[in-house]
Amino acid sequence: MARFSESSIPCNQYALAKLGVDRAHCSLKIEEYVILCVPFQLGFKRSIFLASLSVQELTFFQRYVNGIVGLSIALNPEARPEPVKFFIRCNLSTIGQMKGRENVGLFVVDFKTSPDEMINILGNFMDTQDRIKMQYEDYGKKSIRITPDVAKAMGYNMYATIIEPKKEARRIQIYSLSSKTVEHMEAPGAPLRPSGSPIAYQFYFKKYRVSAAGIVSTSETLPQGIVRTTANLAFSPELVEIIDDYWYNLRVAPAANASGKLSY
Repeated sequence: MARFSESSIPCNQYALAKLGVDRAHCSLKIEEYVILCVPFQLGFKRSIFLASLSVQELTFFQRYVNGIVGLSIALNPEARPEPVKFFIRCNLSTIGQMKGRENVGLFVVDFKTSPDEMINILGNFMDTQDRIKMQYEDYGKKSIRITPDVAKAMGYNMYATIIEPKKEARRIQIYSLSSKTVEHMEAPGAPLRPSGSPIAYQFYFKKYRVSAAGIVSTSETLPQGIVRTTANLAFSPELVEIIDDYWYNLRVAPAANASGKLSY
């Protein structure tokens, strides 16, 4: 885990779910005060937490900067019967207000010591993310044609939308998909999008609702009036997981069928 010693995990919804963060058991104890919080970044030496506090409360707690605080956090990355609970002595490095978020405070803490089991949990998550980033490149080389049968195999609900600045979400039909690209169709009258335009997607799968940022590659009107757009997708671990499951099941199914025939 040494290569991750200076790294940290951005705690989006995906990371919080994979680490099994129990939001009901995450708090900072500052003298007699207990502040409920949620991880914003988790690292081996330093972490940042969000807490709902007024400006006056944030000002009050500034007096404890550079003092010793206690962090209570529970993690359950593999859905164990019981989460792993940690209590860690920390130095309160900084308190500030989150930019653009009124009544949300940022607490930066430096760990006095890091429990071995917590190091293992965070390190395993980072290892997995490295593997998923490699799969993002590999699975970007071949697109999957989204037919009803393929959608069923992928757990895709045949529902997707695009979101553009200052516009309402529009429903689209996915024609093909890879970890790095999407090709989709829209009804006649939909706008053509200039190459290089930013675009945001929501793909609705049974396993995840995937949010993916994209950049338009091409956009054209087909003879029937339908608008076809292709876009390059930014890295989305949820989408890579779904595509990995699909290709894995595709490989396993023939072997399972052959095994069944032999055993018969």
